[in-house]
Amino acid sequence: MHLDRLMYDSEKQIGTAAEVSISMPLGIVVRRMPGVTRWAAHVWKAVAVLPGAGEAHWKEMRRDGDAIEYHAGTLTLELFRTDTEAYLQGITSRTPSIYVVMREAEDDAPLDMLLATASPYEAQDYADTGEELVEKVPMPEGLVAWIREFIERHHEDEVFVKRRRNKARVDLKEEGIGDARIRQTSDVYRAPASKKGALH
Repeated sequence: MHLDRLMYDSEKQIGTAAEVSISMPLGIVVRRMPGVTRWAAHVWKAVAVLPGAGEAHWKEMRRDGDAIEYHAGTLTLELFRTDTEAYLQGITSRTPSIYVVMREAEDDAPLDMLLATASPYEAQDYADTGEELVEKVPMPEGLVAWIREFIERHHEDEVFVKRRRNKARVDLKEEGIGDARIRQTSDVYRAPASKKGALH
């Protein structure tokens, strides 16, 4: 499916009043390189995304010497109208990127593809756990435009509300009020130290 067609279909979704999110299938391209230590035979790295890609499971795409690129899997990229602040942060960075979350696989595959997100905040949450591998993959220009259009339709800047200043004086103290050490009723507003012998 072409990206232009996906964008057209998404425009129809965005136009509905009840729309809260849109989605797009996103193929994940992973490159295998020879390892640099004897403990790791290979190094795996997410290097590209394929908007509108069909299903795949570690399908070899190309070889270049010792480097092999695979279409490792296809994930669903979802955009939510409540997260436009995060998407805006992502596409206005120096290199707009999709964040791919992966984990060591338990079967014969090298890695499991878990999530593709356009939110750097969500990616950071996964990175903080230390249990998953999170990598930045540059966005194709068409994908940047698709996300930007979604932001423009839904983003609302937070309104700055100036707080009213409390004019009550908080620097005044009434020393001695309620102090059990002061016996005379007439002296309740005097600090204990202000009259010698008050404790005797």
